Amino acid sequence: MDLSPILISMKTAALSIFITFFLGVFAARLVAGMRRERLKMVLDGILTLPLVLPPTVAGFFLLYIFGVKRPIGRFFIEYFSVKIAFSWGATVLAAVAVSFPLMYRSARGAFEQVDRDLVCAARTIGMSERAIFWRVVMPLAAPGVASGGVLAFARGLGEFGATAMIAGNIAGKTRTLPLAIYSAVAAGDMAGAYDYVAIIVMISLLAVVSMNWFASRESRYKQKGAKR
Repeated sequence: MDLSPILISMKTAALSIFITFFLGVFAARLVAGMRRERLKMVLDGILTLPLVLPPTVAGFFLLYIFGVKRPIGRFFIEYFSVKIAFSWGATVLAAVAVSFPLMYRSARGAFEQVDRDLVCAARTIGMSERAIFWRVVMPLAAPGVASGGVLAFARGLGEFGATAMIAGNIAGKTRTLPLAIYSAVAAGDMAGAYDYVAIIVMISLLAVVSMNWFASRESRYKQKGAKR
């Protein structure tokens, strides 16, 4: 069995969740703190859009933006000598694009469930907004944020459509586990496909179990808060 799809997928998922986590938390904090409801609804719709679009459509937009002949794609090539399309970086870009909405919505939901009385109390003692976020809001929302991170990691690991559009299916370079499964089936190598499927199912199951564990922690916290 060729191990390169496993290594490529794990590297892609690891880097993409690192990027997605901070982008999702930042965006969730920004939107959750907005007071203009109309602007909030529009921005939330734009940030959530990749979640409901077919992955191939998301990949099409990425290819349209970062393609070799597109302005942004040419900019990276001319000034940084970096070709994004059909490179390993494109697999990360695709994973970030499709997993970001899951991280964003989970983080936003967790932030909005934090007791506002605690935030107000922190303000009355002179804490800055940044200190309130990191010392009050973030610890209380941590289980929900972590659950979103696990879900986004699993989504990035299993990304297929957007990756195929912008990164291609290059063996040893951009062929992730989902693409390896597709290639194996197309070539009639069912034994190889079974191996890849077993690996990705085990990783996904572990992610779901982890997400449930974080969700149970959040539920226990809410029960303790209700008793108080």
